Amino acid sequence: MLPEHENPARTPAQRPSNPAANLPTVDEDGASAEVAALYQRFRRQFGRPDIPGILRCFATHPPLLRAMIDLASGMLFTNGALTRRHKEMIAAFVSFRNACLYCADSHGYFFREQGGTEAALCALRENRLAWGEFADAERALLEFAEKVNEHSQAIGPADVEAMRRAGWSDLQISETIHTVALFAAFNRIANAFGLPSQGLLADSDLQS
Repeated sequence: MLPEHENPARTPAQRPSNPAANLPTVDEDGASAEVAALYQRFRRQFGRPDIPGILRCFATHPPLLRAMIDLASGMLFTNGALTRRHKEMIAAFVSFRNACLYCADSHGYFFREQGGTEAALCALRENRLAWGEFADAERALLEFAEKVNEHSQAIGPADVEAMRRAGWSDLQISETIHTVALFAAFNRIANAFGLPSQGLLADSDLQS
């Protein structure tokens, strides 16, 4: 069964292709046989009719595209040490902090589909973690994620110990670091290629 947010019946209507502004990506019409096969694999695994813009960026280097599809199915878009909701919460928060309109819209939408409230999404967008929308453990998780994203060189044993005291296991802390670092990289790729927002939140009924 597909994860809930990957079900195409639950996603907004497909919008016309909106190409990256800065650098060409790999559209299906111009894809090599290798990339076309990987796009079809993505469709089969995730049940989505469209190929997201970030995958079209990865497709400029087919081995990277293959690895990212594996990563998406094996870690990012599934429950692991962290829940899917927590991963989308981190992804949206980091994307807002890194001013990535493409990723913030996408993962803000997925966070809402995973049960995040509109008020929680607003708190993530405004970086107002003390608004009361998050449990103490989640607030500690987000504060740690922010430090990994913005000041990773300053992370020390005290930060890890604070996460443990908040109730997070070492495996969950490790997965948080991986999740933050990966989405920070995706933010930079999307921004540098010039991917625009997909308008998923604007097109959905999750804003109310």
